[in-house]
Amino acid sequence: MIIGVPKEIKDKEYRVALTPGGAESLVHAGHQVLIERGAGVGSGFSDEQYAQGGAIIVASAAEAYQAEMVLKVKEPLPSEYAYLRPGQILFTYFHFAADRSMTRPGAFYLSAPGRR
Repeated sequence: MIIGVPKEIKDKEYRVALTPGGAESLVHAGHQVLIERGAGVGSGFSDEQYAQGGAIIVASAAEAYQAEMVLKVKEPLPSEYAYLRPGQILFTYFHFAADRSMTRPGAFYLSAPGRR
């Protein structure tokens, strides 16, 4: 499976969804891991640490979101909705109480530009 880890863009969110050790474990299990450049910096992890474990460093969130499964700490923000697609696995924490609109079926797909 191709697994993507974009950099968190929510204000004051510095965590990353996957540590370099976790990335290495996934690579050793036969998965391809895509880490957006700088995704781990706020948590004290360098791109080099991820690369040493076999992860591929990609230049943009768009590239990380091309994965079959995307790992995030927080729910996607509206600027990320266009990256999501049907059939893609999104492994994250959703804070539905903060934004009830996220509970609507297809909320992310219908909110993305060009998907109405």
